[in-house]
Amino acid sequence: MSLPAFTYNPPKQEIEILHRDDDLLIVSKPAGLLSVPGKPADHHDCLESRIRAQIPDARIVHRLDMATSGIMVLAMNAKAHRHLGLQFERRHIEKTYVAKVRGQVEEDEGIIELPLRCDWPNRPLQMVDHQLGKSALTKWQVLERSQNSTRLLLTPKTGRSHQLRVHMLSIGHPILGDEFYADDKAKAAADRLMLHAQSLELFHPTGGKTHKFSDPPPF
Repeated sequence: MSLPAFTYNPPKQEIEILHRDDDLLIVSKPAGLLSVPGKPADHHDCLESRIRAQIPDARIVHRLDMATSGIMVLAMNAKAHRHLGLQFERRHIEKTYVAKVRGQVEEDEGIIELPLRCDWPNRPLQMVDHQLGKSALTKWQVLERSQNSTRLLLTPKTGRSHQLRVHMLSIGHPILGDEFYADDKAKAAADRLMLHAQSLELFHPTGGKTHKFSDPPPF
């Protein structure tokens, strides 16, 4: 499989800050921006570097794919960083995404449970592998159907690389605009990956109260 040529051209827009307190920084990452720096020198522009230029104490906790937009949480101190890291590790953080996929999904909701691993000859692509893959589970629910696409609410219960993109492909409904996994028609149907991290629900590092933060999709 030949991967599409990659030229990094990050968006110039400022990072929107959705919430800030002594422990948490909640931001909206635009599509096309790396979460953390890449190895090449021209890949150093990323959400982490832009935020730390404004707020030096902010620390990255998790990532979104470059092509995915949406909500991210950063820690404002070492204690909060450890606390949030453990929540991600123990799957205590609830995340939802909105996606537009090719075709009309027939059922109203469902669960995809297919193990994933890296497709090493074609990395960073991922693939389903029932023998060597790591467990991956995604819940989905139809939000809206149109003539050629379906809008879905996706709730990943695991956090595998490219999980939502591969799981949607596995049921015959690739995400529109997906440069890696969509067929030509689905790829050409959107000028970006139609995948957006819409919400995060977490335990606040101070006090432990549940907080839910949202970032409406731009599509």
